[in-house]
Amino acid sequence: NNNMGPPPNNNNAQFRPPQQQRMNQPPPMTNPQQPPPPGGLNQAMGGMNLGGGMKQQQQPGPPGPSVGGGPRMFTPNPQNIGAPPSPIRNNQQQQFQQQPPQPGNFPQPPMGPPGGQQQPGMMMPPGGGQFQSKPSTGAPPPNQPMMMPGGALQQQQGPGGPIPQGGGGGVVDIFQDNIDTSIQAPSRILRLTTNYIPSNAALAHATKVPMGAVIRPLAPYCDDTKSSTTDEEDDEDVPVIQPGAAGIIRCKRCRTYINAFVTWLENGRRWRCNICAQLNETPTPYFCHLDESGQRRDRYDRPELSQACIEYIAPSEYMVRPPQPPSYFFVIDVSAVSVRSGMLQSVADGIARSLDDLPGSPRTQVGFLTYDESVQYYSLKSGLTQPQMLVVADLVELFVPAPDDLLVNLQESREVIDMFLENLPTMFEGSTAASSCLGPALKAAFTVTKHIGGKMSVFQSMLPQLGDGALAPRENHQIMGTVDEVKLLRPSQTWFKETAVEFSRSQISVDMYLFPRSYIDVATLGDLPKLTAGTLRTYPGFNYDTDGPKFESELVRSLTQHTAFESVMRIRCTRGMKITNFYGNFFIRGSDLLALPNCNSDSVFAFDFAHDEHNLNSSFMTIQSALLYTSSEGERRIRVITQAIPVTSLASEVINTVDAEAMSALLAKQALDVAIKTNLDNARGKLQQACVDLIRASKEGDKPRRVSGYAAPPPMGGHQQQQQGGEAEGDKAIPENLKLLPLYTLATMKNVAFRGGTDVHPDERVHAMHRLNNMDVIASKHFVYPRMFSLHNMSSNAGLPSANDGDDEKVAGKNHIELPSVLDLTIDRLASNGIFLLDNGLDMFLWVGRSSDPAILNSLFGTNSLEGVDMSRVTLQTSGNDFASRVNAIVCALREDDSPETLVAKVTVVREGDQGLESRFFWYLVEDRASFNGGTYSYEDFMGFVNSGGSQQGMPPGAGRAPGRAPGPPGQQMPPQMQNQMRGPAPP
Repeated sequence: NNNMGPPPNNNNAQFRPPQQQRMNQPPPMTNPQQPPPPGGLNQAMGGMNLGGGMKQQQQPGPPGPSVGGGPRMFTPNPQNIGAPPSPIRNNQQQQFQQQPPQPGNFPQPPMGPPGGQQQPGMMMPPGGGQFQSKPSTGAPPPNQPMMMPGGALQQQQGPGGPIPQGGGGGVVDIFQDNIDTSIQAPSRILRLTTNYIPSNAALAHATKVPMGAVIRPLAPYCDDTKSSTTDEEDDEDVPVIQPGAAGIIRCKRCRTYINAFVTWLENGRRWRCNICAQLNETPTPYFCHLDESGQRRDRYDRPELSQACIEYIAPSEYMVRPPQPPSYFFVIDVSAVSVRSGMLQSVADGIARSLDDLPGSPRTQVGFLTYDESVQYYSLKSGLTQPQMLVVADLVELFVPAPDDLLVNLQESREVIDMFLENLPTMFEGSTAASSCLGPALKAAFTVTKHIGGKMSVFQSMLPQLGDGALAPRENHQIMGTVDEVKLLRPSQTWFKETAVEFSRSQISVDMYLFPRSYIDVATLGDLPKLTAGTLRTYPGFNYDTDGPKFESELVRSLTQHTAFESVMRIRCTRGMKITNFYGNFFIRGSDLLALPNCNSDSVFAFDFAHDEHNLNSSFMTIQSALLYTSSEGERRIRVITQAIPVTSLASEVINTVDAEAMSALLAKQALDVAIKTNLDNARGKLQQACVDLIRASKEGDKPRRVSGYAAPPPMGGHQQQQQGGEAEGDKAIPENLKLLPLYTLATMKNVAFRGGTDVHPDERVHAMHRLNNMDVIASKHFVYPRMFSLHNMSSNAGLPSANDGDDEKVAGKNHIELPSVLDLTIDRLASNGIFLLDNGLDMFLWVGRSSDPAILNSLFGTNSLEGVDMSRVTLQTSGNDFASRVNAIVCALREDDSPETLVAKVTVVREGDQGLESRFFWYLVEDRASFNGGTYSYEDFMGFVNSGGSQQGMPPGAGRAPGRAPGPPGQQMPPQMQNQMRGPAPP
């Protein structure tokens, strides 16, 4: 949809994702410069930290360029004396023209056609220069980009001398480096909020762009949920490197891993770190000559020098102890409510299904522990004819009998384990236990597994009220919807937090599955998975028939997916910048080392970064994350992800490369932090203000620069040219890449994690917070802005495999099932004669109009009408006719990805007019008004509010609609002119 700009004099134009299409981001551009010597540095990693036992070296700044560096060159600019500085491209051309030929440094003519126009396959640097992208694989490109020789240092000259960079004071020396910007981390692994970094703190404050990234270090290869920013490296798996005689090459000061963005000096004998600018000697076994562009001749044969994401097989110095075998320990609530609900049966079925695919065979170890009002251990030693139960009723003086037989090798004891799981559901059929002792059970499980670590899965059905960690009911409906509601969202005690820290130190990760039928205090229990890098899932009112398939598929996926054990992760960035916050499930050791007992393919983390110094004296900022872990096969590995981001002094370049989806995901995680620390109102206010500030800054354009005391206009780009002509700020168009940001912001404010009112149970809200905090960019987008499909009038090809696999929003699943058209999330799109499917990634709802076609109803439900039918007994047919088969194919495709185990969706059928279920369904119609503070905006109202710069006088809530007009009932037609005004561009 290329015509998404607002019509003239219409500030309330709305923008919706056509088929949930993501805004394409311009590719990062080149600006070959490098930071000068640093002051403060990231700490080195030792022991379990990524340094492999090596300590940080406290040294003064690195030697200057005259000591082993490249020649110090100053480029006069006589043509521009008395005029504003020309783009850096001209300086670069002059420098190449003026330099005499040197050995290994051949002058090259300026690249690009006359007039500086960009050709296909070429990338524009911030100053306007042109660099040609290299192919992502294969031999070196025939045409090398025009870059400065490695190690060169340049000062730009202006009318009064050297030009201060980025609007700061003083002369700034800038390294000119060979930066190949075609080397990009796959978008499935790393998504940045913007593809340009402001050159100084003042510019960062003016642009109002929250800088950060969302990283999924073990994202599955060739993930179907890719962003629209498709690059060739997304189609490549992560290469695994066996270090040679030189070992793993790292900076001797900051311990950065060698990467594709370092600078090579002295014909390859030394290299300069792109994080701290330290000069390092190249080990003799690693030495290779440089080519005429200053790059190593073997760089395409070394993945660490030509790719952004690589993985090392770590040598022994990266081990504190020998790699442990994968361990899976199950802690199961067997109280009466667990038995009656079918939870126990479903747990046994799910574990039994996963045994054949547990990672690490034949080294895998498993163990079981059950509990109600006492703790039951199980000896599963090979050779036993049946498992032996050992009961400990003393919860105070708890002891562990036969500790050597409680955690056994899966392959050796498989027959006993299968027998145990088969008998488990019937072993406690007559149980009358009305309470459970979760705390003592966790202590017992810790005693069994602390020597080895691994994954612990905990299944709990009620509020634990016995022994350590006992909780008291604190549900209070009177404070729900008020500022004091946050008290219910915070832990009520510290026992689970302290226990989680001990688990993390022993390399134990906890996945917690809750099956509440009443208040269970998810806020307190959630500390356990949060601090041990586990996951939290809840299944309220669990029913074996309706909830069992979904739960079992999620359990099997969690147990069988690619998992890294005994892992830690550190993220470094270029001097002048700093990492300020981390988001996700982890425990921080020190100030910046994330302790992750387990890290799997679904693990997602986010982080903010900001200026640590006023000026960033580098033309590129580098971010490098390193994940040290033990694979299920027993190998110690290091996954290194490095990304170089260009720096600019233009606000427009920062704003015009904002990734609205990544920005929305990061803002949601930031708002979750605000909600817990303060309250939900402040969290919604932060989201709203961040959106308003960013849209306002995008309309202001670039500010005049100060060059040697003189005001100089910014370079004229397309964005600035469009804004000439004296337009008022409110009349200026929102940049194309930001048009969906207000919609995603409004949707986030109305999400169950943030929405106000008294109709969200605290347990449900906390669960939504946990899930949102651990979602990647695409999952987060679908969770806050679900997809709604019209099924009753879908095309004949919908639900069938499609040959069109280019648009991942029009197809889904491994078989590329064609999806129906996506509708706006407003009640105006519903019709009483229609059937609509809504999916937010976690839950699915099927809304059925009371006047739906009886033939369609019969195909889906086996009845011609749902009037008077008990909806709890209604099931969706998956086969038997063409329509049901195609709908089932769509439902299954929406849950398929690259995991070995496909998730099963639970589809909740909502009949039109059912007050309870329908009101919950309407939660997700985020473009309509909601009845809580901060949610009274419709999408149209919110666009007016944003366009007015956040002025309440400019657009009060409700001003966008005709007086007294509220959304009509489903199926009611509106005048065409009002439909066009309210809906904006329709999805294709």
